[in-house]
Order: sequence, then C-alpha cells, then structure tokens
Amino acid sequence: MIAALPSGLLAMLPRLKDKGYRLGRTFLTGLAAILPLAATFALLAWAWQLLSAWLGPSSMFGSVLVAIGVSVSRSESIGYVLGLVLLCVAIWLLGVLVEAGLQVGIKRLIDRLMQRIPLVRNVYDVITRMVELFSRKDTEGLGSMSPVWLHFGGRPAEDAQGSDGQKVAVLALLCTPEPVVMDGGRRYLGVLVPTAPVPVGGGLLYVPEDWVSRADIGVEALTSIYVSMGLTTSQYMNSLTPAAADEKPPAISGEDSHKSSAT
Repeated sequence: MIAALPSGLLAMLPRLKDKGYRLGRTFLTGLAAILPLAATFALLAWAWQLLSAWLGPSSMFGSVLVAIGVSVSRSESIGYVLGLVLLCVAIWLLGVLVEAGLQVGIKRLIDRLMQRIPLVRNVYDVITRMVELFSRKDTEGLGSMSPVWLHFGGRPAEDAQGSDGQKVAVLALLCTPEPVVMDGGRRYLGVLVPTAPVPVGGGLLYVPEDWVSRADIGVEALTSIYVSMGLTTSQYMNSLTPAAADEKPPAISGEDSHKSSAT
C-alpha cells in the first residue's frame, strides 16, 4: 500500500497540471476582461486626485476660494463652492467685456506692467502667445496642424529598387504649413514627432520640405496610433485598395499647404 502511494501520486500529477493550467487560463481571461475597465477607473481616479491637489480646498488656489467664501459662510466646503461660483461669475463678466471690446485699455495696462518685470515678462509673453494660438481659428491656430509622413533622407525615387526604395517613414505632425527659409534659401518645415504611448511630448524637427508628404489620416487617427503604441495602425492604414496603396503620397509644397489649411 505504501509502495503503491508514490505511483498513484505520479499518475495524478498530469491531471493536477491540467487543472492548474485551466484555472490559470480562466484567471488570465478574467483579468484581461476586467483590465480595460480597471485601468480606466484608475486613470480617472488619478486625474481626480491630481485636480484635487491643484484645485481642491487644500490647494493654494482652493485656499483663496475658501477665504473668499468663508466671509459669507463659516463652512469650509460651502465657502469653497461660493468662492468657485464667484470666480465663474467674474470670468463670465470678463468675457462680456472682451466681446464688447472694453478690455483693450486694461489689457494694455497689464501688458506694460508685466513687461517691466524682468523674469515675469518672459513667462507672461510665452503664456500669452500660447493662449493666442489656442484662441485662433482652425485654419490659423492648432487646426492648421496636420498628420504627415516624414521620410528621413528624402522620399525614395520613383525607379528606386531594393533598399534604395525603402527608407524610414515616421508618422508626424506638421506644425505649420508655412516653410522656414534658411541655409541660403532652402525651405524647411517644422514637424513634431510625438512619443508613444503619451503623444504629448516629442521632438520638434525642421527638415527639408521634400522630406515631408501628406498622410491621408486625421489627427484623431494619429493620436490613436501613438496611444495604442501602433496596435491600431491597420485600422486606419489598411483601408486603402491595393492600387491606392502602391501610389506614393504627394509631397508637401507651399501652395498645397495653403490650400489644405484653407479647406
């Protein structure tokens, strides 16, 4: 009986391994199913904590709102809400003045005051330009940015064969259709190459104009490709027919850039 026990255990090992494999596979399947939902809630919770740290009642901004609202109510929470409401009303009234054109004199006074402070004027100038960029129309501000292909070393020649016809192509974002003239009259374009999986950062490159060609996708597709680290590439780029896929995208030129930005 004792001698037969080890052999019985050895016979059960394959079954135990099979059951363990099934249990592990079922667990991993459930984990893969709940992971997107859990990651979404974790990201939202992180964003909420970040906003609370920056704008909550315990932050420097929130302490100012609490100080404004506490004069009306002794409760810190109610004081924060009242301060936030008063701030929104003040911003709305400022918007009314801006639409009526009555803020020009005040803005000039603030600009002159900020320009007199050595360190503050540089920060104020950069932030002012960024706000103006976001406030422009679609064809003048961020809307003029469009996805492009960046061909390092230039686009392959039409009759290039082998490795000469295959060059690195990077999906990037054209900053502005206006070329920059330098190096004795050569035209360059500013191209932003994002990073994955967070396309907020990246590198700003000024490359020859003939290195850049239009990409027949939108900014949303470019963002999706970078955020997914390339997993959604086929969703946006394999929809071309074989004949269209063989055609090379046209290069970016000054006239084409103006036409594309105007549309």
